[in-house]
Amino acid sequence: MYLLHSFFTVLIPIKTMVVTYFSFSFSLAFLSWMVGLVFNSFLKKSDWYSSKLSHLNFIKKKSVTVLIGLKAFKWVVKNTFFKYLNQKLKLSYKAGIIELRELRKEMTFSEISHLIGFVFMSVFVVIKLLDGNFLFAAIIMVVNLFMNLYPSLLQQENKRRIDAFIKRLTHLA
Repeated sequence: MYLLHSFFTVLIPIKTMVVTYFSFSFSLAFLSWMVGLVFNSFLKKSDWYSSKLSHLNFIKKKSVTVLIGLKAFKWVVKNTFFKYLNQKLKLSYKAGIIELRELRKEMTFSEISHLIGFVFMSVFVVIKLLDGNFLFAAIIMVVNLFMNLYPSLLQQENKRRIDAFIKRLTHLA
């Protein structure tokens, strides 16, 4: 009986700690979105943004996107409350080349904002690792992956699809 009591005495604080870590991590993710938006607003005005950053492509093969679960993540974004977060990334009618290019610009802005947010949260992961708090660092990184890196990778995939569609439309014209 004493052993069972000791087990639960240790388990309850760990559960509370994990809940606190997740709560902090999600709060940090939302803050990282704001940081990404602000920094990206300044970056957007540079030549480097249009020449380099708007053409990032981390994943070249479609098989890798399937392997890392990006297709499942896309389903979650399309079928949950996340679909309401950035209404600028939607087309509600048959789009032409101009509308597709504008959509691509919005996707690039969103992608880069999420990448900046990913780097911002990664700083906290490094700090927690240096403190020796590995569980906290792991939880922050998992949340960071799904709240910043995966959205950025999804935007890259969507941009590739838009680029292919623009290419087809320009060849038809």
